[in-house]
Amino acid sequence: MRPPSFSCGFRRRTRSTRMAHHHLTPRQYLILGLVALCAPLGDTCLSRGMTLLPSISLAHPATLISAVFTPWIAIGIALLIGFFASYLTALSWADLTFVLPATAFGNVIVAFLSRFWLHEPISIQRWAGIALITVGVGFVANGPSLTEQPAVQSRKDEPLAEAIAQEQLR
Repeated sequence: MRPPSFSCGFRRRTRSTRMAHHHLTPRQYLILGLVALCAPLGDTCLSRGMTLLPSISLAHPATLISAVFTPWIAIGIALLIGFFASYLTALSWADLTFVLPATAFGNVIVAFLSRFWLHEPISIQRWAGIALITVGVGFVANGPSLTEQPAVQSRKDEPLAEAIAQEQLR
């Protein structure tokens, strides 16, 4: 039986896969959409729910626990669980540097929800920041979803790889 090869976590780079743009399936676009929408909607629902309650202190955990069961906060928590599930799913097939801007775009959505649903004032400086985030997300979205890295293994790693292979055979 041949021992498994060790590549130190690097993928082989071939001519056809060098920084190739991976085409996303409709299901993957749906997952990214959920990443972008669930967190801002969840945060906004939490904010809406907390404005209906008196101030909560960590010194009184009973009030904190009872707040979890109010409708807006429960909806917010459910949406944030949906965000986390879709975020983990997206990270299973794409690089963090590709998925994270989808969460950054949530800042734009939060600003619009805060302004037009929660009726919070937003300064011109914040709107400028939101515009910069949108431009930055556009730059990152044009890159590959999964970067291919060269298969590099130095000679000093070979004894370690051989020792690990021998240990696995035992």
